[in-house]
Amino acid sequence: MVKENLALHETMETHEILNFKTVCLLRSKLMQGICFDNELKALMEKDVQQSIKDINEIVSFYKNSQLLQ
Repeated sequence: MVKENLALHETMETHEILNFKTVCLLRSKLMQGICFDNELKALMEKDVQQSIKDINEIVSFYKNSQLLQ
């Protein structure tokens, strides 16, 4: 099986997306603490769970980068 690596520009873009998703996750998690509306809290919790899934998927791509090998 041939292992495919990300090109350098793809690695950098993946890193930027990973950083963005991490900031989104942190912001939603922090806002839950100051939010009083239960519906909004539930929506933010959904966003947190989806962001965690997205980050895990992005990390799998990021592990294939040329910089990490």
